[in-house]
Amino acid sequence: MVKTLFNDDDYVIVDYPSTSSTPHPASKTNTISTSTKTDYLDSISSIIDSLSPVLRPLNLSIHDHPELGYKEHHAHKVLTEFLINRPGWVVTSHAYNIETAFVAVYATQREGSVVSFNVEYDALPGIGHACGHNLIAMASLSAALATQAMMEKEKLGGKVVVFGTPAEEGGGGKTKLLKAGAYAYEKVDINLISHPGITQDGALMRTAAYTSFFVEYFGKEAHAAAAPWEGINALDALMTAYTALSVLRQQTQPGDIIQGNITHGGVKPNIIHAYAAGQFVVRSTTAARRDALKLRVDKCFQAGSLATGARLKVTPTGSYDDLMPNWALGARYREHFNALGGKIEFAELDYEHGATQASSDQGDISHAMPTISPAFWIRSEGPDGEQLGGPHTPDFAAAARRKEAHDKAMMVGKALAGTAVDILSVEGLLEEVKKEYEETKRKSDGMCVDDDDVLRSTYV
Repeated sequence: MVKTLFNDDDYVIVDYPSTSSTPHPASKTNTISTSTKTDYLDSISSIIDSLSPVLRPLNLSIHDHPELGYKEHHAHKVLTEFLINRPGWVVTSHAYNIETAFVAVYATQREGSVVSFNVEYDALPGIGHACGHNLIAMASLSAALATQAMMEKEKLGGKVVVFGTPAEEGGGGKTKLLKAGAYAYEKVDINLISHPGITQDGALMRTAAYTSFFVEYFGKEAHAAAAPWEGINALDALMTAYTALSVLRQQTQPGDIIQGNITHGGVKPNIIHAYAAGQFVVRSTTAARRDALKLRVDKCFQAGSLATGARLKVTPTGSYDDLMPNWALGARYREHFNALGGKIEFAELDYEHGATQASSDQGDISHAMPTISPAFWIRSEGPDGEQLGGPHTPDFAAAARRKEAHDKAMMVGKALAGTAVDILSVEGLLEEVKKEYEETKRKSDGMCVDDDDVLRSTYV
């Protein structure tokens, strides 16, 4: 049977495969026969089922004490105390001079791979855990504990690392840990995480690359009626740039996003505005396209300065790369998740449907090592079954507290643990995962940005 799909550029013809583990068409990532793989999923399921009643109060404790990025003191305390009391774990609180970060390690005395899980726990201002980070924490924590148990039971070599990563919501906790050498110090081979939402379950979720920056224009005051010619209008400079951005949007590709708001628009109407400012964001599907778009956006702000004479200052405030999911890891996760009763689509459709314009610091992790961040659906519905809000809404904060959502996080934890145990136990799998990662990274890095030729192949 043949299925026709549509992407941003053209029609693509793909065949329905006979298995859910179809490899990426650009690389042979599933060459290991499943018959050579030991099936640990039943044991993992039993382990996480026994952990679920213990993790449920921890889940609620984090959810009911929402904390903003780098201020997650309660979440840090309850998570580290929980792990300290689990036999075999060595826990470092306040890791790498980040007050609410931590690293927990379980290591055997046998050589082997190093698998890791990221835990999130920051909330959103005013609406609490409306991005479901309490569920992300539970999925990763259950997976790490189940992986530990399987290593002990099956005498598997290697190491499991849990990274407590604060401030995903714009603060870049993972990026700070990455730059501080946390992942390199533990010699991490792969990193796993997940994310809840109201879209379908998937193994190959992709996020957009983004960069944010604060723009300021400095002009000169003058009386706006008596002698406006003596002034330099900073607000005019900002409005010129804002208008130029609106014009630029017509010439951008699908997936290119420019956002902004004016934070300072002057003091009084009868004064030529000496200061104007705004916060802006540029997003695109890849880091290379983001960087190319940012160069074009920069010219809009320079135009405002040139047109008015106001001095321009641009201050970067944050940046995440796009999340590049590893298809080989995704194939293992999909296999386990579907064996548990899930219905993730085959790889090509999974990848197509996995795109989101949201951004995450997990994207930076994906440019440093193989990773996946599977998406999982949770119910956000009214009493009559009507669809309520998704992530970053009060509706979703309520949905993330429900027992049904906790149970779904446990299911995700089982599939994540199955993926990690595969890495630890299936001969040659890690090599396939890393080979694909290197090829993907090489292609991504090869898309360089030139100020005089702004990624011409992307925009022609």
